[in-house]
Amino acid sequence: MKRNYFGTDGVRGRANSHPMTAELALKLGAAAGRYFRRDGANGHRVVIGKDTRLSCYMIENALTAGLNSTGMNVLRLGPVPTPGVGYLTRSLRADLGIMISASHNPASDNGIKFFGPDGFKLDDAAEVEIEALVDGSVDLVEPQDIGRTTQIDDGVGRYVEYAKTTFPGRGQLNGLKVVIDCANGAAYKAAPQALWELGAHVVAMGAAPNGLNINEGCGSTHPDAAAEMVVAHGADIGICLDGDADRVIIIDEKGQVADGDQFMALLAARWADAGRLNHGTLVASVMSNLGLERFLDGRGLRLERAPVGDRYVVERMREGGFNLGGEQSGHIVMTDYATTGDGLIAALQFLAAMTDTGRPVSELVRQFETVPQMLKNVRFAKGNEPLAAAPVKAAIADAEARLKGRGRLLIRKSGTEPLIRVMAEAEDEVLMREVVDGIVAAVERAV
Repeated sequence: MKRNYFGTDGVRGRANSHPMTAELALKLGAAAGRYFRRDGANGHRVVIGKDTRLSCYMIENALTAGLNSTGMNVLRLGPVPTPGVGYLTRSLRADLGIMISASHNPASDNGIKFFGPDGFKLDDAAEVEIEALVDGSVDLVEPQDIGRTTQIDDGVGRYVEYAKTTFPGRGQLNGLKVVIDCANGAAYKAAPQALWELGAHVVAMGAAPNGLNINEGCGSTHPDAAAEMVVAHGADIGICLDGDADRVIIIDEKGQVADGDQFMALLAARWADAGRLNHGTLVASVMSNLGLERFLDGRGLRLERAPVGDRYVVERMREGGFNLGGEQSGHIVMTDYATTGDGLIAALQFLAAMTDTGRPVSELVRQFETVPQMLKNVRFAKGNEPLAAAPVKAAIADAEARLKGRGRLLIRKSGTEPLIRVMAEAEDEVLMREVVDGIVAAVERAV
């Protein structure tokens, strides 16, 4: 199913360059408005949230104009986490939710994510229909039917109050010192506020956005600064969110960083023990470590793998009736609580494990021994298709033959950046490095 604008997580690109221009945002707004207002009736509403990028203002205004032109009433939330948009789309009985964010990407990028009235991200079929409207023509409404725009001032507060309800009532966070790195992004208010109101001693960082510093040397993709802060302050835990707060990385009291696989293993085991892990199954992406699969298998649980991208993890969860999933990168999806990855609510679940067990983070994030895994990225120019080059195909075939029965190989093009990702797993680390480096060298020559 070919799509011209949408990738694995909405429309994304460099701000003020195609496709992330005000012109296309205007067309997307009009197309989405027409798609969700097919009955022609008035009173339809859409909520729009955003992160802290400077370009969000431009894109928000263009989207709003397009939506209003097709009769949609727009409710602007201001900076709010992506999962907050999913929650408020349902809570405010909106027909559509939109998040303006490029997640963990630098401030020079931006993106547009769409949510249906159920709070879940749109599927591929809906995105194809919206693209067809963008490339075609959209009927605009009569002057008296133009939509109205309203600022919702308590959007962050509503989300914070909901997030707090997901923390088990067996105890508050009194006595815990928490470093929270908000990546200068969408959760710069919500996350420290929720943790403080639950009783934690909060050390906030990455909470002073200026429009240009989102994800810059901070957040889940750059956890080193938070790790240093944990050690310097003698904190019990470090929590790193990304720019739109739909993913989380945990840091233990010694400053060691844990990935999403260990987090998912902890939750899966706890939920299974409590009889609340649906069908005894965790859904993760193809990137998750083989050690996670072995850990679950040893407990009589099952790992289902989905394509990379939290929306595909969620789609598989909904298809199978599963309630826990996520990605190694830190997307933790708990459909009992949220319709997408939610870094803050996931962190609260981890804190609940700490308060329940009395165990330090360093023990809780060491659930299994990882199989050696190596991931390298190769950047390429737009329009180039390095994976189609014969020498690259030959290098991949040779690597697969060498790893057969001894490991796992995954080659893919990123859906959010112009990158080829090369990942291998093998108990033999020398072999693993050789096959990854060989493929990377072939791709670099091709680009």
